[in-house]
Amino acid sequence: MKLYYAPGACSLATHIVLAEAGLKYDLEAIDLRVSPHQTKTGVILTDIAPKGYVPVLVLDDGEVLTEGAAILQYLADQATDKHLAPANGSMARYRLQEWLNFIATEIHKGFGVLWQPGSSAELKQGALERLSQRFSYIEQQLGQQSFVLGEFSVADAYLFTCLSWTRPLKISLQAWPGLVSYLERVAARPAVQVALREEGLI
Repeated sequence: MKLYYAPGACSLATHIVLAEAGLKYDLEAIDLRVSPHQTKTGVILTDIAPKGYVPVLVLDDGEVLTEGAAILQYLADQATDKHLAPANGSMARYRLQEWLNFIATEIHKGFGVLWQPGSSAELKQGALERLSQRFSYIEQQLGQQSFVLGEFSVADAYLFTCLSWTRPLKISLQAWPGLVSYLERVAARPAVQVALREEGLI
């Protein structure tokens, strides 16, 4: 398999799960600062995936899979012995999907305005207020649990990735000590360290 990724972007979640699953993979970085987005070797992202954004996972048979939540579950199902997702058809699997959708729509997309240089102060303030509400919800849901489903899952790879954006955006998590410890806990996992190193983030 080959993962097309951008360092520190949402594709980091896929990278983490590839490492956690112990699957064999190749990496190719996409430079999102150039138009069209492309790799150092000149591969244009839209030639592989017309949607034009990462993550993009090219399977060994040539199939191309996009959308983080779908990719994460696909990878978990390739390494069921790693228990990165509950069994298909179980209520626990639907809880995982509930979390993945929440992270995608309320956390991941919630950061969007904050990355845009042209966003007004008013728009950014509104985004921060909404994210603050979501942060409080996550901290409450975590409670005394180490991870969102109790045990580490693909949802944690995704949530960790999104919450990590608070650092470059200089968003303080002081009001949510549970999230601070959660980030530290996930970051300490050996597979997460592998992914961070491979993307040049540590």
